[in-house]
Amino acid sequence: MPDLYELLGVARDASSDDVKKAYRRAAREHHPDAGGDEETFKKVTHAYQVLSDPEKRARYDRFGDDGTPGTRGGDPFSGFGGAGFGGIGDVIDAFFGSAFGGGGGAGRGPQRAQPGRDVLVPTELTLEQIASGVHREIEVEVASGCDVCGGSGSASGAPAAACGQCGGAGQVQKVVRTAFGQLATAAPCAACRGSGRTVSDPCTGCGGDGRTVQRRSYTVDIPAGVDEGDRLRVAGAGEAGRQGAPSGDLYVEVRIAEHELFERDGRDLLAEVSVPVTQAALGGTVTVPTVHGDDVEVEVPAGTQPGAVLRVRQAGLPGHGGGRRGDLRLLVRVLVPTDLDGEQRDLLQQLAELRGEHLASQGRGLFTRLREAFR
Repeated sequence: MPDLYELLGVARDASSDDVKKAYRRAAREHHPDAGGDEETFKKVTHAYQVLSDPEKRARYDRFGDDGTPGTRGGDPFSGFGGAGFGGIGDVIDAFFGSAFGGGGGAGRGPQRAQPGRDVLVPTELTLEQIASGVHREIEVEVASGCDVCGGSGSASGAPAAACGQCGGAGQVQKVVRTAFGQLATAAPCAACRGSGRTVSDPCTGCGGDGRTVQRRSYTVDIPAGVDEGDRLRVAGAGEAGRQGAPSGDLYVEVRIAEHELFERDGRDLLAEVSVPVTQAALGGTVTVPTVHGDDVEVEVPAGTQPGAVLRVRQAGLPGHGGGRRGDLRLLVRVLVPTDLDGEQRDLLQQLAELRGEHLASQGRGLFTRLREAFR
């Protein structure tokens, strides 16, 4: 199954409104009645089915589980009339903008209170925090229930009544002519702003909306082993619904800060370690730090070559939900001295003579010895 975001042509951080607009464009282009390809239409509809549902979208972002066979089973186009998509009326709503009265128009009766929107907040973590887990304070400015009226929108606390403009439908309809014939299109009611409910005595604190923008703070428990792009859900901490409707959810998305020493490769960590040429030849130990706050002694075997990899078992990161840690892999860089004094140079020359190695400074460089070899 292709990437669902690419199918709709939206970024991974696209809002729910952007997803819906993108689906409308794609549906008009690929609908079979408009000369489009039926299979492509099914695929973009399935992408909308997943990305328009916060829980399905979070699961897809984290695990790639879009509900198609091979992930959870089932028909990838079973959203028509099935769970999670709300039936054919929702497709018509997204495709035609609530045409035919199927997307919440007067033909469906009074509209249910719409829950508030979900809120996505990124948070940046260091590798040290990912190694151990962290409690993170998250602050967000979000439409919250009005403190004056308790979220009802009414100064007296009286419940909201059906809007007199739209009869509680939340939408007003008009008939237009299109290439498909006459269609009944619907738009949100201006009087109730699409909620289908109004109050007779609006609250002075929120103007009858039941919400005011407030700064909220939440403590989010981020477990060890999370990865880039993981999302943690705080139920009910999103935008409050209008006039007492349920709140949306808050999603905290993980971003990993660049580290000065380590790079992440799944549960393993990668780093470089510099070893003097004498130690690489003779062997020894080097001390290296870890993301867990301690230092470890690493053995350098005699004869270690540049580019060799030394492995420190279980000095990496834990996986999701704990379990065995990954390893720390160290790429060896051999340090060649550049500031030799006279005595050190003499010792190296003696070593070269003992090993039968001819130095360029002795007048027989590489090209000289090659010419001599072919005479």
